[in-house]
Amino acid sequence: MSTTTPAPARALNASRTTATAARVLRQLRHDPRTIALLLLIPCVMLFLLRYVFDGSARTFDGIGASLLGIFPLITMFLVTSIATLRERTSGTLERLLALPLGKGDLIAGYALAFGALAIVQSALATGLAVWFLGLDVTGNPWLLLLVALLDALLGTALGLFVSAFAASEFQAVQFMPAVIFPQLLLCGLFTPRENMHPALEALSDVLPMSYAVDGMNEVLKHTDMTAAFVRDTAIVAGCALLVLTLGAATLKRRTV
Repeated sequence: MSTTTPAPARALNASRTTATAARVLRQLRHDPRTIALLLLIPCVMLFLLRYVFDGSARTFDGIGASLLGIFPLITMFLVTSIATLRERTSGTLERLLALPLGKGDLIAGYALAFGALAIVQSALATGLAVWFLGLDVTGNPWLLLLVALLDALLGTALGLFVSAFAASEFQAVQFMPAVIFPQLLLCGLFTPRENMHPALEALSDVLPMSYAVDGMNEVLKHTDMTAAFVRDTAIVAGCALLVLTLGAATLKRRTV
């Protein structure tokens, strides 16, 4: 009985990466529920949040910018982890990796496809918050969009990474409390990080969501781009690239 031998790993190739991204986008086009989850849920949550704090616009200003980055991160994490796992359990991933397609091409293609959706998602959420819900931003709203986009890309990277360790879609969802919830509690959304127990503050210093929230707050409070903002966005982008690299290294051809 003959067996399919996977092609040897090759350097990252632009044409293979874009072909993978196009294939993922074609599949998503036929999945309106996933598209609705990606594009509409963050907007709906921001809309609800605005009117939950209808009598306290200042409270919405205080946490709205932070959640503008957190919501895309969470939705992209969920959708990406489940979509990648579905490719593996259906055998699609195994067939693809038997072609002249490296793991790096596959991961980069997924990141490119979901990154394109992240641009649309972040633009919709940012536009809604700033121009329709009245989020009071001292700095340039385009900087909010930049941080929201980086957060969505980070969520994509984390979703691709954890999908390698899940054996089912249910297990992929179960990773959310382990990966997302601790960052949500420690990112400074509920209380300033310097007010936490020193051990928790030190832990928050190594979690990427903390810098996502800090970056949003920099735009909220300062008219110009600050050195802290540049540092925060660089850390979020660096974490996304690091996790994508780890995702390519740990990607499995199939689920046992």
